Amino acid sequence: MSTNMLANDGCLLRIFIGESDRAHGKALYEWIVLEARARGLAGATVLRGAMGYGAHSRLHSFKVERLSLDLPIIVELVDTRAALEAFLAHIDPEIKEGLATLEKADVRFYRSGEG
Repeated sequence: MSTNMLANDGCLLRIFIGESDRAHGKALYEWIVLEARARGLAGATVLRGAMGYGAHSRLHSFKVERLSLDLPIIVELVDTRAALEAFLAHIDPEIKEGLATLEKADVRFYRSGEG
C-alpha cells in the first residue's frame, strides 16, 4: 500500500460489536484485527465503550455493582475505500450482530517511524 494512495483515498471503517462476540475461537474484535493485519490493511484500533446499545436496544454498561461482560466494542480500521470494502465483504459473514460504517478520512500522515 502506497502512502500517497492512502492520503488520496483514505477511508475509515468502524465496526460496532459486543465484547462477548466470537469468531473462530477468538473474541470477534481480536479476529477482525488479526484478519486486517494478515491482509495488509494500514491500521486497526479496538476501543472499549463504557456504555451503549444497538439494534436490540439492550443497554450494555459498566457499573461497579454489575460488571458487564458484554461492553460495546468499536473496531476502527483505516485504509483505502477499495481495500476496506473488500475486507468488509470478507468479514461480514462472521458478524452476527452489530453495525458497520464507512466514511472518507482525510489522512494527514501515515508513518512507521523507521528509516
